[in-house]
Amino acid sequence: MTHRPKFWTLPLDALTRPEWEALCDGCGKCCLLKLEDEDTGGVAYTDIACRLFDPATCRCGNYALRKQLVPGCVVLDAETLPQIAHWMPQTCAYRLRHEGKPIPDWHPLMTGDTESVAQAGHSMAGRTVAEFEVDEEEYEEHIVEDLS
Repeated sequence: MTHRPKFWTLPLDALTRPEWEALCDGCGKCCLLKLEDEDTGGVAYTDIACRLFDPATCRCGNYALRKQLVPGCVVLDAETLPQIAHWMPQTCAYRLRHEGKPIPDWHPLMTGDTESVAQAGHSMAGRTVAEFEVDEEEYEEHIVEDLS
């Protein structure tokens, strides 16, 4: 019997669907609205959460239908990741693995504890504003410098 290495060390296109989904640490940062500088291409995060974001769980409130309900939502997979990795949080396991880097030591796959994300200060629970509460003209006022 061959021994399969820890799946999070494998190339992303070699992962099964459940392994792919397990890479998500549940921080909620990818569900924040982002602003892109047209001149530099730089991406700024806001504390404004997508309308489907559940601030209690830091997960999508309707994951299965997210693309239909929020047309701008990006479905992340091994094919789309190269084009959108720069939009993903610097601590994101998908982005890190895409860049050939290891996942953080506070990631639930490393700790065995889903609370390790919050304990390390990376969860967006209780740190967001709902999208419907902010006028689009005010988005820049919600840019956050530090997402750790």
